[in-house]
Amino acid sequence: MIQPDSYVRSLLQRSPGERVTARGWVKTHRDSKNVHFIQLNDGSSSVDLPIVLDAGVVPEDTVAKITTGACISVEGELVASMGKGQAVEVKALALTIHGTADAEHYPLQKKKHTLETLRELGHLRTRSNTFAAVFRVRNALAVAIHKFFQDRGFLYVHTPVISASDAEGAGSMFQVPTLDLEGLGKSGKSPDFTQDFFGKRTYLTVSGQLEAEIFAHAFANVYTFGPTFRAENSNTPRHLAEFYMIEPEMAFCDLNDNQDLAEAFLKSQVEQVIDACGPDLDFLAKWYDPELRKTLDGLVNASFERITYTEAIALLNKSGKNFEFPTEWGVDMQSEHERYLTEEVYRKPVIVTGYPKDIKAFYMRGNDDGMTVAAMDVLAPRIGEIIGGSQREERHDVLLQRIRDMAAHGLKEEAYWWYLDLRRFGGVHHAGFGMGFERMLMYLTGMKNIRDVIPFPRTPGNAEF
Repeated sequence: MIQPDSYVRSLLQRSPGERVTARGWVKTHRDSKNVHFIQLNDGSSSVDLPIVLDAGVVPEDTVAKITTGACISVEGELVASMGKGQAVEVKALALTIHGTADAEHYPLQKKKHTLETLRELGHLRTRSNTFAAVFRVRNALAVAIHKFFQDRGFLYVHTPVISASDAEGAGSMFQVPTLDLEGLGKSGKSPDFTQDFFGKRTYLTVSGQLEAEIFAHAFANVYTFGPTFRAENSNTPRHLAEFYMIEPEMAFCDLNDNQDLAEAFLKSQVEQVIDACGPDLDFLAKWYDPELRKTLDGLVNASFERITYTEAIALLNKSGKNFEFPTEWGVDMQSEHERYLTEEVYRKPVIVTGYPKDIKAFYMRGNDDGMTVAAMDVLAPRIGEIIGGSQREERHDVLLQRIRDMAAHGLKEEAYWWYLDLRRFGGVHHAGFGMGFERMLMYLTGMKNIRDVIPFPRTPGNAEF
C-alpha cells in the first residue's frame, strides 16, 4: 500500500537529498546518452514525477520492459531537477517491474485521444491526464458536499436503492423482478408479482426524497447522497440511466430558506473544489473550456437572481429569440430558455420559483393562487438547471387530494399511506432539493458530455465495464 507521504503529489513537494520510494504507472520513457528518463504517476497529481535512471543500474532486459503503461516501483534519491516546471526528480538506485504493458498493443500511447475513443476504454481511461483530472475533481466534490452538510449538523441518511413507489410520479423506472420471466414468456401467462421476492412490484429508485422526509420528521435536517436511476431512452450529452443525487431535506424550512441553502451550497462546493483541485481545473480549462475559471469565480461572487416562473416566461416571450421550444405559460422551460436567462439576461445564476402545478410533482406545496406550487429551480450559466426543489405539501387533506388527482397518471393512493401518515402524526412545514452530482461535475470541469464525468456511464444500449 502506498503511504500518504509516498504519493507522487507528496514527493513533488519534498526536498532534495531525501531517500524515497515511488510507485505508479509509466507515462513515458525515453533514452538519451546512457540515461533513461521516465515520467511516473500514481493518479495523485496532475504533474508526473520525473525518474532518471542511469544505464547499468538495472539490467537491460528490465529497461526494455519500462514501457508506457507498465507498473513499477523506484527507489532512489530526490535531487534538484534541471528540467523546466519541476523542482525535483528521483535519481533511481533500484527499480522493480510489477506489471508489464505490451508497447505494441497498449492503447494509451503518448498522443491526444478523443473523448469518444476513451469512452470505449473505460478500464484504462482513468490513466489519461483528462480523466485523472476529472476524477480527482469528482472526489473533491464528494468531500465538499459531505463537509457542507456535516458542518451544519445535517444527518447523512442511506435511503433504499430498491423501492416500491415512484417518488416523481414519472413512471420511467427500472423494474426489479425475480420471477422467471423467460418461463412466463413461453407460457403466455401474466406475471403474478405477489409471488415475487418482495410480494409486489419493485423498482430501482428515482429519488431518495420521500424516505429522507421520514428522517427529517425526526432529525430535522438530513441529506442523502447515493445512486438513482431513470429508465428513459435519452441518448443525449446530459442524461444517464444511473447517476448520483444529493438531496437535503429540512423540517421547519420554507421556500425562502430552501433558496438560501441552495445558493450557499453551490458556492461552497465551487470554493472547496477550487481550493483542492486548482491544477486540475487549470488543465481542464486549457484543454476543454478556456472560460472555466471565469465561470466558477462568477458563481462564487454572484448574488443569485430570484424571479418567478411567470416573470421568466414574460422575459422569454419578449426576447425576440427564435427558440426551438415554445415559451408560453404552463409549458416547462428547456435548457435553451434557462441558458438565455442566465447567460444573456442576468449573466449569473437565477432561481426561478412558482411553477404551474400541472408540470410539477405531486408532493410540492400548493400556492394560494391554486395554479402554482412552491417549487424552485436553480439555473446556472452554461448548463441550465443544476438544482430542483420545493417546499413540500404538509397539509394532509391537500396532499391526499393531489395524489387522487394524479391517479390517472399511475399514482396509487395505497402506496403512499406512510407518506400521508407523516402529515397526520407531528407534521411540519418542510422543504428540500435535489442536485445531480454529475451535472455539477460538468459545471466544475467544463466537460460537455455527462458520460465523461462518471466512472462507468450507463446509457441506452451501454452497460459495459
